[in-house]
Amino acid sequence: MEIHVLASGSTGNATCLKFGETAVLVDAGISARRIKKGLDEVGIGVENLSAVLITHEHTDHINGLKTLMKRYQVPVYTRPDTWDAISFRSLLPEVRCLPLADSLDIGNVKVEPFSISHDAADPVGFSFYHAGRKCCLATDLGFVTDPVKKALTGSDTVVLEANHDVDMLKTGSYPWPLKRRIMSNKGHLSNVDAGWTLVRLAQNRHTDIFLAHLSRENNRPDIAQTTVTGILEEAGYTQTADFTLYVTYPDRTVSSDADGQK
Repeated sequence: MEIHVLASGSTGNATCLKFGETAVLVDAGISARRIKKGLDEVGIGVENLSAVLITHEHTDHINGLKTLMKRYQVPVYTRPDTWDAISFRSLLPEVRCLPLADSLDIGNVKVEPFSISHDAADPVGFSFYHAGRKCCLATDLGFVTDPVKKALTGSDTVVLEANHDVDMLKTGSYPWPLKRRIMSNKGHLSNVDAGWTLVRLAQNRHTDIFLAHLSRENNRPDIAQTTVTGILEEAGYTQTADFTLYVTYPDRTVSSDADGQK
């Protein structure tokens, strides 16, 4: 199992997961050119993608989708309400715009979407199952519901939002309505909330953790890493033995595989 977070943040999101011969792209929020370049760098041809999965219709998750679907014959899955909410939906090839069911087999991978709390039409996260291993991706969520907690539990790899430091957000330059939206139950998860979410999973296996969708204005990689690591260690978890933490970025790829970080 390989995880390659090609880009993560408010300027664009795209993550490739490779399970044996099956490669799946989650979100296409950066340009098709950047997606191709990022995949080339990790040895995956964009033409060899088995599918693209879209979490929701916000621009930072679909910005490159139109060009990607024009240039490559990859099937794309998302919820019907999300398809309806995509402004350029009528310009996409109908035959490759597929509805996302509650369970989906893509190659040798089972995919199970789950609902998340965010201000979009029908946003989802994803659980992936392959060869006895599980990976879960959950970003753009205002708070962790019971279905999200259930989806995260038992994962070997978790890609989880750590969007903002609460103090930085409160004292920052954003207008109050935007701050209120980010902190709401349909906004984004803070570093502290991400840390406590991981603690409450009570994992009994080593977990690779990717902190995703960090805000450029209201967070810093070192703050996110220190905050989440501190919460986990205070709860009795040990780095390397119990978890490995990766921080993602909007402008470079962060990867892990069975042998660790690349």
